[in-house]
Order: sequence, then C-alpha cells, then structure tokens
Amino acid sequence: MAEVIGIDHIYLAVSDLPASEHFYDRVLIEALGFRKNRFTLAGDPHIQYYNRQFGFVLRPARVATKHEPYAPGLHHFCLRVDSEAEVRDVAEMLRGFGIDASEPKRYPDYAPDYVATFFEDPDGVRLEVTNYRQERRDRHDHWDNLPR
Repeated sequence: MAEVIGIDHIYLAVSDLPASEHFYDRVLIEALGFRKNRFTLAGDPHIQYYNRQFGFVLRPARVATKHEPYAPGLHHFCLRVDSEAEVRDVAEMLRGFGIDASEPKRYPDYAPDYVATFFEDPDGVRLEVTNYRQERRDRHDHWDNLPR
C-alpha cells in the first residue's frame, strides 16, 4: 500500500490576485519563510509560494464570491510551526503587517498543548498557525507502534 508522505501543493482560487499576493507575501514569505515564483497555466497567471514541504498556489477565481467556511469545501487551512513561541512570533508579526491575527492562546478542548492564532485572507479563507503538539510528534515518531 502506498503511503502519503506529505501534501505536495494546495491551489487557492482568489478574487483579486494582486490583493491576495500582497496578503500572502506577508504571511508566507515574511512571517513563515516561504519562497515565491510565478507561472502561467492555460493563459492564467499563477503565483506559487513554496517551502521544503509543499507549495501553496494562487490562481484567479472564475467566480468572485466571498469564501463561506461552513459551505461544502474548505473550512480552514492550518500551518504548523515548531513551537508555541513561534506561534506567538508569527501572530505578532502578522498584526504588525496590519493582519487581524487573533491573540495566540491555548485551546485545551483540542489538545492540552494546542496553541494557535487565527486570521482570514482577503477572500475570507480562514487560516490558522499552530504549534507542533506532542501528540503529532508522537504520531510521527512512533507510527509503526500505533494501533491500526
């Protein structure tokens, strides 16, 4: 059986490519250290942000409507950083850019060591930055010993 070893890329259709590029430059490049390139596919401009793990691509939407997180489809997108301190640093940096990131706090209903900040992109797509929790580390490090 094949094992998925990561998310290769995520495509996000956006209503205003320049506005979204400005937003994601702050979030992904300045706060999270991604790199960026551009390409054209089927005549449409695309902006790709990438790090060692995966790509995050913006493309023009064909229908301009605000994202509704409780409609079928994507509810939110969560990025993981290594530590609680990094979650706090990212939130502070985003707020410094004028992005309305929530104050990082613990969410014990999710997990005892779950810390996160939440914010929205220009189309209303909900984003989250959380820490690499112990349960996730254990899952990664001890996968073969976990019950099926």
